[in-house]
Amino acid sequence: MRLLHFVPSVDPHGGGPIEGVRRLRDALSAIGHPGDILCLDSPEAEFVQRFAGQVTALGPSSGGYHYNPRVVPWLQAHAADYDAVIVNGLWQYTGLAAWRALRHSTTPYFVYTHGMLDPWFKRRYPLKHLKKWLYWPWGEYRVLRDAAAVIFTCEEERVLARQSFWLYRAREVVGSYGTSAPPMNARALSAGFLAAHPELQDRRLLLYLGRIHEKKGGDLLIEAFARVLADTPNLHLVMAGPGDEGIVGQLKARAAQLGIEARITWTGMLSGDLKWGAFYASDVFCLPSHQENFGIAVVEALACGKPVLISDKVNIWREIQQDGAGLVGPDTLEGTVATLRQWLALPRADVAAMRIAALRCFQQRFQISQVAETLIRIVSDHSPGASQFGPLDGARINSGTLPEGP
Repeated sequence: MRLLHFVPSVDPHGGGPIEGVRRLRDALSAIGHPGDILCLDSPEAEFVQRFAGQVTALGPSSGGYHYNPRVVPWLQAHAADYDAVIVNGLWQYTGLAAWRALRHSTTPYFVYTHGMLDPWFKRRYPLKHLKKWLYWPWGEYRVLRDAAAVIFTCEEERVLARQSFWLYRAREVVGSYGTSAPPMNARALSAGFLAAHPELQDRRLLLYLGRIHEKKGGDLLIEAFARVLADTPNLHLVMAGPGDEGIVGQLKARAAQLGIEARITWTGMLSGDLKWGAFYASDVFCLPSHQENFGIAVVEALACGKPVLISDKVNIWREIQQDGAGLVGPDTLEGTVATLRQWLALPRADVAAMRIAALRCFQQRFQISQVAETLIRIVSDHSPGASQFGPLDGARINSGTLPEGP
């Protein structure tokens, strides 16, 4: 089976699903299902030139929506080269382009929403949600309605996705998601990271790694960190990841007001050996996010045998809690403080047991090879395309009065 993975961008600095897509493509190839990546970036972009593996870049594209008139003709011309097209994400031109090009095609398309229907966005950005409503009936509603299947990475994501728009119709499938196993030379990688940041030697490290965005709860983590420092003099916080300069500046200013700027290291984006070294050098991974569909970095921490301290807004929190792979609390300052204090109070034996549980959680639930096998099964079970399915047996439908349209 040959798949086309369709993403708005392959720029790692922009966040989004590209890291997971890249690992999934490689895992699929390893089990005999090669695939290509299609994006809307300019082929001249440096990150496109450096990208590992086959990528077709049809940009430049217009604005944040990434409108591109070349995409639909390209998909129509090349659809027959693939057994299915996997669309990643919503609210950019990828989905509508796939719908326009493939809704009458024998090549089905599938959609990973990647948490973009989470009702948190509706509550946090009501004006933006109103704009989305104006687009929804003529855009993403039809994209999801006519997809061969809409794939959710966990049950929590599926349940939450039903709460954003009353006009909703989709063939829902819960798949899985994950990442590949990390490099195993933990000691050397840890030493390399500490050599790059010598101020971290002989410290107990709390690690935040990911895009620095207001939804991630970085402000909660810094405030909570300040409150627990008195109990643990050698504690240090590592904030690793790209982010908007304004948000990063606000967080740094708050750390200075709290008098803890010397206890926080800002590394910027980490990749490769330095990223894995940061995981291995740390005691625990922290993500008190207000909204997190899956959290690839959470799973990467588990893969390194590191317990995770997360909020109950990270959609895989139930799996983490059930497996004893970390601690879970509400996405509030009080909840974040309580989780940190609970972690710091754990006996060494309990910490060691949680590390073992973290690795086991990754191995049993989130290995990318298992994700690849699940995706192949989903594509096989739901092909050919949605236009040939007939009734939406087993689908989730919130009925509306909008005509079906072309």
